[in-house]
Amino acid sequence: MNLNTKTVRNRTLKISQQKAREISKTLIQLDSKASISKIRNTTIRQDTFEALQFMPDNFVDLLILDPPYNLYKTFNSSTFTKKNINEYAEWIDDLINRVFHTLKENASIYFCSDWYSSTSVHLVLEKYFKVRNRITWEREKGRGSKSNWKQNSEDIWFCTLGNNYTFNVEDVKLKRKVIAPYKNENGEPKDWDGTNGNFRITYPSNIWTDISVPFWSMPENTEHPTQKPEKLIAKLVLASTNKNDFVFDPFLGSGTSSVVAKKLGRSYCGIEIDPKFAAISEYRLVNTNKNDKIQGYTDKVFWERNTLSYQSKNGNNKIFLVK
Repeated sequence: MNLNTKTVRNRTLKISQQKAREISKTLIQLDSKASISKIRNTTIRQDTFEALQFMPDNFVDLLILDPPYNLYKTFNSSTFTKKNINEYAEWIDDLINRVFHTLKENASIYFCSDWYSSTSVHLVLEKYFKVRNRITWEREKGRGSKSNWKQNSEDIWFCTLGNNYTFNVEDVKLKRKVIAPYKNENGEPKDWDGTNGNFRITYPSNIWTDISVPFWSMPENTEHPTQKPEKLIAKLVLASTNKNDFVFDPFLGSGTSSVVAKKLGRSYCGIEIDPKFAAISEYRLVNTNKNDKIQGYTDKVFWERNTLSYQSKNGNNKIFLVK
């Protein structure tokens, strides 16, 4: 593909400074205790630790925490400095302590981390929650190294506040292409069988290899350097909430958690300190009124990578259920 072709097909979302300033006027900041109605379906443009003290109590059904990883990172006007393991654990502990009051008794929590900080995250989470699982997802991208293994995976810790929590396993099944041609005497699937467009629906595991990191030809792509895919967040939302439940993301970034929550009929609120990304978040939210599709999620089923041509056939493929 030449440069001109890429330029024509580049769908990365960008907004002008003027547009960002216009959108910023619609964002809110908190300086006193807020009601649930005030923050419902809003983007808060503010420092997270500052805003959390003003957030309502006991309103969150699903908390998605995707704070800056323990790396040297600059996000436009914001910079995060790498800490040692103990310092980062203390920072996480402080964060959880500040956000804890927002959670309902049946809340679910997902905490995103990289390999380096994952063990620290686990230890802190166990102080506050019931740690249910660790999801590891393949990033697909990543720079190679001549002296180490290529880093292309991240962790998501799944926690709950108690034993009464939502988990809709039927809503997060994955459709995979059948890869071996074995059938029984009736021509029905036997173990891993069938080809030619046949698929099997599988129960979700804690290893996710079907996620594509947003890139320039995807309409959800933004300039945010650590943007999470809509498909990934959709799995969390569908598994751990029901319609009209409340999704809260205190490190909203370019808005993916709120965008997905809106597309799936949930209430949402996000906090983002960076004015540019806060504006992009709100712009994306407005545009969900025009396009509520989530790439890789069709007919209420998640599809593995590279199956777009099959998805467009609107369910004409034969489906097998495999537990």
